[in-house]
Amino acid sequence: MSKFNYGRLQKVAERLISESGQTGTVTRLTTDLVLGGDPVETSYTATLVPMTYDQRYIDGTVITTADRQIYISSVGLAIVPQVGDIVSAGGVEYHVIAADPNNYDGVTNVVFIVQGRVAA
Repeated sequence: MSKFNYGRLQKVAERLISESGQTGTVTRLTTDLVLGGDPVETSYTATLVPMTYDQRYIDGTVITTADRQIYISSVGLAIVPQVGDIVSAGGVEYHVIAADPNNYDGVTNVVFIVQGRVAA
């Protein structure tokens, strides 16, 4: 039995995001756990597509009308987006409140899908 090729699926996802997406950033704030101090902001360039949630998923609490489902290409991105990161797209900043790496084989991140809420 042949193993599914997730690398190929990753390339398809990257092509689709590149065709209809835009350049943005994923920003992470980190603090030295030993020394403490002020958080250090590090930005990573990403190719992404922010999309409005389908109305049937919007419940007003977990997913609001202002939330966006953001597809981020995993190709060339040095980090895995996580809760607490900030995604900038089209001049709008979104707090990541949920993240899914779409890593089905434990090795290949096919695409990152995050729920972004407009940063206030």
